[in-house]
Amino acid sequence: MAIVSLDENVEANPLLQDFEYPPFDVVEAKHVRPGIRSLLKKLEGDLTELERTVEPSWTKLVEPLEKIVDRLTVVWGIVNHLKSVKDNAELRSAIEDVQPEKVKFQLRLGQSKPIYNAFKAIQESPDWNALSEARKRIVESQIKEAVLNGVSLEDDKREQFNKIEQELERLSHKFGENVLDATKKFEKLITDKKLVEGLPATALGLAAQTAVSKGHENANAKNGPWVITLDGPSYVAVMQHARNRSLREEVYRAYISQASTGDLDNTGIIDQILKLRLEKAKLLNYNNYAEVSMATKMATVDKAEELLEKLRQASWDAAVQDIEDLRKFSKSQGALEADDLTHWDINFWSERLRESKFDINEEALRPFFSLPKVMDGLFNLAKTLFGIEIEPADGLAPVWNNDVRFYRVKDSSGSPIAYFYFDPYSRPSEKNQGAWMDEVIARSRVLSRDGASARLPIAHMVCNQTPPVGNKPSLMTFREVETVFHEFGHALQHMLTKQDEGLVSGVRGIEWDAIELPSQFMENWCYHKETLMGIAKHFETGESLPEDIYLKLVAARTFRAGSLSLRQIRFAAVDLELHTKYVPGGPESVYDVDRRVCERTQVIPPLPEDRFLCGFSHIFGGGYAAGYYSYKWAEVLSADAFSAFEDAGLDDSKAVKETGNKFRETILALGGGKAPLQVFVEFRGREPTPDALLRHNGLLPVAASA
Repeated sequence: MAIVSLDENVEANPLLQDFEYPPFDVVEAKHVRPGIRSLLKKLEGDLTELERTVEPSWTKLVEPLEKIVDRLTVVWGIVNHLKSVKDNAELRSAIEDVQPEKVKFQLRLGQSKPIYNAFKAIQESPDWNALSEARKRIVESQIKEAVLNGVSLEDDKREQFNKIEQELERLSHKFGENVLDATKKFEKLITDKKLVEGLPATALGLAAQTAVSKGHENANAKNGPWVITLDGPSYVAVMQHARNRSLREEVYRAYISQASTGDLDNTGIIDQILKLRLEKAKLLNYNNYAEVSMATKMATVDKAEELLEKLRQASWDAAVQDIEDLRKFSKSQGALEADDLTHWDINFWSERLRESKFDINEEALRPFFSLPKVMDGLFNLAKTLFGIEIEPADGLAPVWNNDVRFYRVKDSSGSPIAYFYFDPYSRPSEKNQGAWMDEVIARSRVLSRDGASARLPIAHMVCNQTPPVGNKPSLMTFREVETVFHEFGHALQHMLTKQDEGLVSGVRGIEWDAIELPSQFMENWCYHKETLMGIAKHFETGESLPEDIYLKLVAARTFRAGSLSLRQIRFAAVDLELHTKYVPGGPESVYDVDRRVCERTQVIPPLPEDRFLCGFSHIFGGGYAAGYYSYKWAEVLSADAFSAFEDAGLDDSKAVKETGNKFRETILALGGGKAPLQVFVEFRGREPTPDALLRHNGLLPVAASA
């Protein structure tokens, strides 16, 4: 390792302290290089020692291994998290510098022959059957992961494999940075009031607030100027509400072409990533990368394709009907574009049709969904279903931004069992788009702080909703409410784990295509009357959401279900196609593949210049490669799981509590310590079927006739 001139004393580096809560408030870019290098040096030493003394026993193999893995996960997690919520050039550059060293260490760890052989020895020992199910899962998954990490490759092949891994890690980071920079780069300054007609007050407030931050200090919601960006809340508002068709067109075209031109062009990166993934698969003796991806999932390529096709057939006629309905409706409203509806018209007219059909105006509902009320309702639901108490614990742990909240989770006896951070608002200049949950610290017996009780898990939930404007709280769309419920479902699985083996506690070790089960499950409660009415109180008057509006929300749940289902199927199918049949450098481009997939999954074909793949971070910058189908796969599981509550009777509070407790003790408690199918069967009493999902989406009769 090169001698580094340390900017500061390593001893004082916050990344290297023995902290209970990560020092998010003081970690800066300058700590990353010396901190990560010093940590890697120590872990290298620990690994060498482990290899020297390893024996096929839990205390001499798994416990020291967990300590190494955990330390790297936690510290790298801090740095990576800050990059996604507080991005800046110095931090980027520091991470870029140490990333290859981190990957090199991970490869050395993943390819350790002594560790691999010790796991094989445990599996082949006479004591194998005496191991708990969780421990067996750890051993089996460590052996499988080692093989997928190239442990069995000979020297030159291993070297090639390692080069590929380094390069893939670099490219995926670069991909994400380009997307963030492209989002930041587009801003449209509007001074003409006519152009923003139709935009709701919240969107105008946000656009004026953005304008102020860009130096137009007198900007206000009423008179502008306004700045439109490609950030979620801004983009969606324009597509759904701007009456000016050419503004919608301009913003839409910018959105589908982001990160596809100039020095932020992701096209070449996509091709390199796909080429390297295929090479990696071939080195490991798989036909394509999708097979590598599925080696650690519930599904197989065939099973995933079969499910997508079944859902596609159930959705197609409904989606065709959706477009027909929009044509008729826009014509009845005298729209000049009615005979020529295209991409930038669909969301706009869908909103108008939704408003007329269900008399629901998404924007008019915002005052009923203030963030504080939504969180109260969510926490009450968690108490009812899972018997837990959630209370603010602000000030207990350092945070990265003043808007971040910190919470403590207690069980029915009042003892703390977990903690979580919540970072709700959009900050386009430094924060990644979308919403996500991640682990900060996992539950673990071995890493207990007091030697007696397991170390408690900590999660973070990140959303990107409209920040408070003026003295109003953050007022949410119903979709944003669903998003908070979704991320909280992930957090619950991390926090309510009863698994003490750190390598499979919480969300660790759970097959990727089962990971969305609790999150999508929680979304169903947004349509549960008692839950929703408990949340939906007007932020000024305190009045409840009118009953008829609740009924309309439920009716609107299946509105355009066919189209929305096909949209997800397009993403999932193009992902699988690119990782099974696509030949990098062959006659077809990735965009040709996308267009081909769209023929089966999109009623209106994409524009010739559609480059949505350049912003498809899930598969090129995140963990969903050849795994995007997981959303649909897990939706089947989550809808079926929710149907257990429907069967028990949603109005029967005793039955709901009993079913909730069962859900907690199986799906939320067992972590990766049991195969997800077994966990599901333990909860549901049978294997999953897609019927509940099609029923919830109103697609069952269509499916029957298809």
